[in-house]
Amino acid sequence: MDNFTPIASTLGGMLIGLAAISMMHFQGRILGVSGIYGTMFKVPKADTAWRVAFVLGVILMGAAIATVSPGMVNNTLDQPVWMVGIAGLLVGVGTRLGSGCTSGHGICGISRLSPRSLIATCTFMLTGGIATYIFQHAL
Repeated sequence: MDNFTPIASTLGGMLIGLAAISMMHFQGRILGVSGIYGTMFKVPKADTAWRVAFVLGVILMGAAIATVSPGMVNNTLDQPVWMVGIAGLLVGVGTRLGSGCTSGHGICGISRLSPRSLIATCTFMLTGGIATYIFQHAL
């Protein structure tokens, strides 16, 4: 491991868990980022405001952290832009095929002991590992 950060990683995981619990408590919904973003403008108007606030909060918090502590944000690409673009498209296709993303299945689904989410998360991890190996070693 090149950058082992157990304290920061643990705190980050705790914050993600807190966000998931808060979403379930206050909205009665599972925290699945692709679902929130993907249906942001397809749902009834009464259900749009919290979705927009969530997405803006993610973007603005990232910008705030980058401004306050630029060293915390690593904005260098180790891969060509075209490769990152393909990876992004594949993630999008995967979230549609899997009916959810890593946050919905991996964090919320597994904590609810959902068999479907366990299978989806194992599939995400396996294909991610294979793709990483191919991009790092074969190309």
